[in-house]
Amino acid sequence: MSAHLRLRSEQWREREAHHRALADELTADHRARAARRQKHPVEDFLFTYYSYKPSVLRRWHPGAGVVLEDAATTPRSRWRGYVPTHPEGSLVVDADLYRAQRGAMLANVVRILRATAGRAPSYGCFGMHEWAMLYREPRPRHDLPLRLGAARTDAVVERHDLRCTHFDAYRFFTPDAAPRNRATLTRETSPEQPGCLHAGMDLYKWAVKAGPLVPGELLLDTFRHARAIRALDMQASPYDLREWGYAPVAVETPEGKAEYVRRQREFAEAGTVLRARLLDAIGV
Repeated sequence: MSAHLRLRSEQWREREAHHRALADELTADHRARAARRQKHPVEDFLFTYYSYKPSVLRRWHPGAGVVLEDAATTPRSRWRGYVPTHPEGSLVVDADLYRAQRGAMLANVVRILRATAGRAPSYGCFGMHEWAMLYREPRPRHDLPLRLGAARTDAVVERHDLRCTHFDAYRFFTPDAAPRNRATLTRETSPEQPGCLHAGMDLYKWAVKAGPLVPGELLLDTFRHARAIRALDMQASPYDLREWGYAPVAVETPEGKAEYVRRQREFAEAGTVLRARLLDAIGV
């Protein structure tokens, strides 16, 4: 283990406080709704699908090899991956130790990140996964109105070639929709690719799983990326979210398809940068 940077107590505490303030800002609406026992069909998704509480975002890490002076008497001393170091009273994230403790999990994260980065992006799905989750299903997954109604929603699915490449989306396809997908997906064989919106959202999940190896700034960046993707994901869905302030991206039309692909490409480009940063932080 080698340390590359040393932060005085006032320096790292200032960074930590700034990080927590940003995290609180990002989760304020969700926490307020939770206190009122209200739900939001778009913005609460990242806290339910990934099951990470807002407190996860508040935990700031400097990343591996950064010495935090005068940190040994703080609760951080009990966090996984941190060890005492010089000068006396300091802590540092020991990447080798954390990798030894979480080796199998980190190896899987790195495998998925590298495999996704190594594939060419695909932009021909047009967000049909949300439509396939409703195909010939009498009860929608969400308590929301459909823009086109059930019969026309089914007709849109039947007019499209389903090209989903993400297992965690595919596994929610209805029994009638799953056979219409180009490939039968499993968790082990799902061909993750950079153009997939869900692969982009998952960067937040991988950042959380990598724990103290991931600097706080990168964690928040992956969360912002996932939140923005979720908005497009639902805008392009069969649901009518105009009451919630989300204009539809009508992917059943040529204009909607063009907008979806344009934004999908932007997310893929941003995701490529975040994926590289995650691999660099994990360092395996």
